[in-house]
Amino acid sequence: MFLEVTGSLFTGFITTVQLFALTLLFALPLGLIISFGSMSRFAVLRLPIRFVIWIVRGTPLLLQLLIIYYGPGIILQSNVWGSGDSGRFTAALTAFVFNYACYFSEIYRGGIQSIPAGQKEAGQVLGMTGSQIFFRVILLQVIKRIVPPMSNEIITLVKDTSLARVIAVYEIIWSGQAFIKSAGIVWPLFYTGVFYLLFSGLLTLLFGQIEKKLSYFR
Repeated sequence: MFLEVTGSLFTGFITTVQLFALTLLFALPLGLIISFGSMSRFAVLRLPIRFVIWIVRGTPLLLQLLIIYYGPGIILQSNVWGSGDSGRFTAALTAFVFNYACYFSEIYRGGIQSIPAGQKEAGQVLGMTGSQIFFRVILLQVIKRIVPPMSNEIITLVKDTSLARVIAVYEIIWSGQAFIKSAGIVWPLFYTGVFYLLFSGLLTLLFGQIEKKLSYFR
């Protein structure tokens, strides 16, 4: 029985890892783009972006999942996500990417704005272009400063993937709950915590190594 449960949970865990990895793949660069918009000098661009970020940060991810999955069907009277597991997974991924991109954008913005303006001015004196100053002077320092808050958000993402079950995405928690109905046992649900702890532990070690690599910016 233990091997059967482990195999089933591992199958659900693969979906969890896929959702986690794809969310990071799209949300990290999108968050940087959003942060540039939120710092724009043009109010017509900055204010709507700041308003959207405020909404996303002020409402539960669970609610956003439900709106993104069911909203288009209610408004457009058609299922834009498609049917089956792939459609539900796509909807969940869209919600996670949008949510975490907004959170990441605020971390990026805080990191960029924390760099003293004198460094940018020094680069201009040396004849560097704006892009050269950003990528050669500012970016690496920003990365060093945002690693701790970014690591917290990424580890939170590991646990937030469990919310995808609300739209019937068969992740690891769903797999654990299935044994309550099929076999009348509850321990597989608690067993899922081992997978989360191991995954979060590996990420913690990884981010610790990254911080050590960036320690030369002290």
